[in-house]
Amino acid sequence: MNTAARMETSSERKRIQVSHVTADLLVASGLSAWIVPRKSKVFVKGKGEMQTYWLNTKAAKGLRPSRSRNEMPAVSETLTDMSDSSSINGAFDDKDIERVEAMTKRERLVEYNVEVLTSLLQQIIASRRGTIAAPNDTSLSRIEATIGTGDTVLEEFVPIIPMKKFDAGDLSKRQKGSSIDIGEKAKNQLRSFLTNVASMYQDNPFHNFEHASHVTASVKKLLTRIVNVDHGNGLSTPSESVDLVDMAGHSYGITSDPLTQFSVVFSAIIHDMDHPGVPNTQLVKENTQRAQTFKKSVAEQNSVKLAWAMLMGKEYATLRACIYHTEEDLRRFRQLVVNTVMATDIVDKELQALRKARWETAFADTSVQNEQSDDCKATIVIEHLIQASDVAHTMQHWHIYKSWNEKFFMECYGAYKAGRADADPSTNWYKGEIGFFDFYVIPLAKKLESCGVFGVSSHEYLTYARSNRAEWAREGEKLVQQYLAKYEETLGIA
Repeated sequence: MNTAARMETSSERKRIQVSHVTADLLVASGLSAWIVPRKSKVFVKGKGEMQTYWLNTKAAKGLRPSRSRNEMPAVSETLTDMSDSSSINGAFDDKDIERVEAMTKRERLVEYNVEVLTSLLQQIIASRRGTIAAPNDTSLSRIEATIGTGDTVLEEFVPIIPMKKFDAGDLSKRQKGSSIDIGEKAKNQLRSFLTNVASMYQDNPFHNFEHASHVTASVKKLLTRIVNVDHGNGLSTPSESVDLVDMAGHSYGITSDPLTQFSVVFSAIIHDMDHPGVPNTQLVKENTQRAQTFKKSVAEQNSVKLAWAMLMGKEYATLRACIYHTEEDLRRFRQLVVNTVMATDIVDKELQALRKARWETAFADTSVQNEQSDDCKATIVIEHLIQASDVAHTMQHWHIYKSWNEKFFMECYGAYKAGRADADPSTNWYKGEIGFFDFYVIPLAKKLESCGVFGVSSHEYLTYARSNRAEWAREGEKLVQQYLAKYEETLGIA
């Protein structure tokens, strides 16, 4: 209410202006055609510059969100902050309305991700004092041609990623990212890259581009919440009193380095590219070409391999120049992507044991505070952040959890009916979900809370996880029967 009241002074007659939070909720509900970003940001007292949106009343009156089994549920809790720059220029007119209405759902999700990554690219460029032009460095080109060309991605995994250390003086003088223009060429390349990424997601009920966008939104939320929301970071508009030195200490260096944040969000977007809709164990059993190549963490390694090869293409040279300028940053970017995507394989027992041991070592003795312990904690926090985001639906409102749970059931049951699973998942789905909450989701939410980095969000995730577990215990058996009936009705199976 406070924000809405202060926005009134920047509105216009016969127009409805909404905040980025409201815009996010509309996007989450499949109503992205209802909003049009304002041409320029507005100043809101006590809030600073804000990107706001006009409500497209024509669309709001005449359109209703389409619903399909793959669609994001109404009012997603993950889309809490839109990026601080707009991809749509010009005045609000009928042409703008027509263009937004004509966009497909995939195109709208691409645009959302473009804006999220653009805001972080602005922060990256600001961290190197506004330098945008690509460096004339043949050695960097040679490294680009060779990095990530090994037999497997998993062999590059490291237990601890060295975080970049910033001088306190540099942090205090850092230019605001919102003042940086990455340029049309870079933004067009980013849009092209994300469009290609989206096209490489298979049309699975669960593991699809919408899921990737849902995970990205959760990552974005948690990264934003790493610090006090009044301070912000690369994913929100910082206040004048922002103290990046304090942020760096509180988050083990994550918030002071926009490349780290970019890498984690980038990883969320690509983490399930070309996912076949069956688990790694099935791919190994089928002895697919991917399984023969990667042996384990098959889908995750394949996603990194595909996305990285595409990013290294000559058509994305300007985009890459925005991401990194030095060999050190390139190698760190690669390492962060590898570790983050590999963390989404929660089934591999060896990786699970390694993460558990590192957590107990890093957070057991809080009196130990040095560069290596901070790097270890930062690495662990990033891994748990992406893991929580990958199952964010279990730690959000019940209707969101139920919607995504149904999609995952449809995918697993469909694989069984297609002969790509040995057991009928419906027979153990109810008990399996209870076990998933008890032995994975709730312990993970507790770790988010105990690491002390995510503030109120960690408690919120834990509360929702426990609530959903209790609701599933009451309603789950009935829902499984409804899932089965819907599958048979939808696919015409008797």
